[in-house]
Amino acid sequence: MKIVVLDGYTLNSGDLSWSLLESIGDLTVYDRTQPEDVMGRIDGATAIFTNKVIISAQILSHCSKLRYIGVMATGYNVVDMLAANRAGITVTNIPAYSTDSVAQLVFSFILAFSNQVTKHADHVNSGGWGKSPDFSYRLTPLTELTGKVIGIIGFGKIGQKVAQIAQAFGMQVIFQNRSDKSHLNEAWHQVELSELLSQADFVSLNCPLTEENYQFMNEEKFALMKQGAILINTGRGPLINETDLAGALKSGHLGGAGLDVLSQEPPMDENPLLSAPNCLITPHIAWATLSARKRLMEILVKNFEAYLKNKPQNIVNNPIS
Repeated sequence: MKIVVLDGYTLNSGDLSWSLLESIGDLTVYDRTQPEDVMGRIDGATAIFTNKVIISAQILSHCSKLRYIGVMATGYNVVDMLAANRAGITVTNIPAYSTDSVAQLVFSFILAFSNQVTKHADHVNSGGWGKSPDFSYRLTPLTELTGKVIGIIGFGKIGQKVAQIAQAFGMQVIFQNRSDKSHLNEAWHQVELSELLSQADFVSLNCPLTEENYQFMNEEKFALMKQGAILINTGRGPLINETDLAGALKSGHLGGAGLDVLSQEPPMDENPLLSAPNCLITPHIAWATLSARKRLMEILVKNFEAYLKNKPQNIVNNPIS
């Protein structure tokens, strides 16, 4: 059985092992695959694995032997599902492997803005403390999180984990969600979006991307946010209108933004957020702790093994038999 991994580098840059997949069939792992190389590389494959490489209807039409696509992520919009259904190809994803890691990065951003550790440490290393007449000084205001309000948009597993951590810091938790989840914890309060934006000191985006919420965080929404509030996005880049966010940061209305995702990844040089003040951007790393990637690899293999035993799990489509 021919098995192909199209873009394995982000999952395994050398600190994990592909041995379990190798034991199942004839495995070829590519670190990266350009669009023009996809068909040639997966020709004759029974199973393929992809993270961000697009598997279009045109590609699937040339893959008569393909029966399984393992998406190495939670989001699976990289695969044309209608075409996969028609071809009888099973598609699986990897759910809920990175909840703790993503929530951790949310608070990495929050703490970065609250304590400004890097700015102060850099100043000390450059000789600033040694030249100071005082034993203690502050380059920026420092923020205590106790009593501050965090507004969480999207209250699935990640949003709830963020709420748990916030509660441990003594923060007040409010959240907005499409379905009613007000019963989860009496200390967490479900509110409408406008109320959340007007009350929160920190706003964390943890919702999935849909047609309805594409760029919903725009100039109008930023105007509703408190002066000096911080926006955190570890969800999806297109949730935000990036030009409008850059404007809100440049005007000083928002105190900062911590972004692990952008509308285009890697970003174009002209992305306005790359030069916006008080904007911390990380290269889509929330999911990528070693522990989370180990879980992803384990689930990836278990998904494939379950499929081979005719007991498929984590299926995200309806293939025609």
